[in-house]
Amino acid sequence: MRDMDLALLRRLTTGEGWGLLQSLPPYDEAGALALQQRLRGAGFDPELVAAALNQARLRAKAVDKFGEFARGMVLTSDGLEQATRLAVAAQHAQRFRAAGIHTVHDLGCGIGADAMAMAGLDLRVRAIDADELTAGIAAVNLRHWPDSTAQHGMVEEFTAPSGEGARGVGAWLDPARRTPGVADVTGRTRRIFNLAEISPSWPTVQEVARALPATGAKLSPAFPHSALPGGAEAQWTSWEGDVVECAVWFGPLVRTAGRSAAVLRARGPAVVVTEADTDGDTPALVNLAELGGWLYEPDKALLRAGLVGALTAATDGAELDAGVGYVGSSRSVDLPYARRYAVVEAMPFNVKALRGWLRDHGIDRLTIKKRGISVDADLLRRQLRLPAKGQVEATVVLTRVRSNQVALIVNPA
Repeated sequence: MRDMDLALLRRLTTGEGWGLLQSLPPYDEAGALALQQRLRGAGFDPELVAAALNQARLRAKAVDKFGEFARGMVLTSDGLEQATRLAVAAQHAQRFRAAGIHTVHDLGCGIGADAMAMAGLDLRVRAIDADELTAGIAAVNLRHWPDSTAQHGMVEEFTAPSGEGARGVGAWLDPARRTPGVADVTGRTRRIFNLAEISPSWPTVQEVARALPATGAKLSPAFPHSALPGGAEAQWTSWEGDVVECAVWFGPLVRTAGRSAAVLRARGPAVVVTEADTDGDTPALVNLAELGGWLYEPDKALLRAGLVGALTAATDGAELDAGVGYVGSSRSVDLPYARRYAVVEAMPFNVKALRGWLRDHGIDRLTIKKRGISVDADLLRRQLRLPAKGQVEATVVLTRVRSNQVALIVNPA
């Protein structure tokens, strides 16, 4: 079910509707019903009241993504979920500005998150979206930047400027990665990971890039390394440890061709890791005895980008097993793209042996981390039969070394 239709959007963003929306107090779920009744009693149309309160609810939810900008935006549930976080959108916009681009065609703009970030850096945005309601919402969200526009349109019908008219012009695409229609009881549609099924298609994205070399595209973190065209850059970006996208950049927007990882957090500057930070091949641990006193867990953006070699190079370490990501080392190094643990004990994974070690060391509270092996954490907790005191805590990492399952007891450093 959609949050609203085009007619309701127009009512909500003009005249009485806009005044009502802007006058609402900060959203409070506990008081929402009473507020709705008061507004209806004051003579406001019930449909308009419901739409305004839904916007207040979505704005409160959107603060996490957009900060103070959320309080002036118009949103939909799907649009909010799929929109680029402001801090990430700002990174996109900076690419265009640093490359000397003055106008960006945002092809598939959604509710306008990236367009707002670009306009905020004085780029002129020409945005389109295949859904008329969504394009209308983006136009409202761009209202503070009169040089930027959003309208209904199809990417496949876009004609790129040519010759002198293409100078300083770029394109940004965010292909739809969900199937149309409702897929489950929550109303969420199924995510698409296959490049052949996104809309606009991956070939269309590349056609735009050939017409306008300064092109970028926001794609799924599952973007296959083998699909990256020569000379382009694929950058996997994480926010507070979670991978949110893989952006592919073409032409003058490329900073380092190949694969890169950007690690973003609410505090501190962005950290970028590239293939140049690796030593080529990623060494693997020979056996558990050579683990070393330190275990490193790379940011997930490095894992997606296949850049664990940067971590082994920085620590003079070795990956525990191909693809698991964990790196063992005898060196203690502070790195902004990896979490470090002190290794307390390392043993082949055996429930009875692990239970005995935990009992002998008085451990009664356990954090279980696993990668590369199939273990039911809840079942394992029951099998370990930890006492219920909850006073002494430990972290166990279950993973592989040379295809053998191991258990590492570690402490965050």
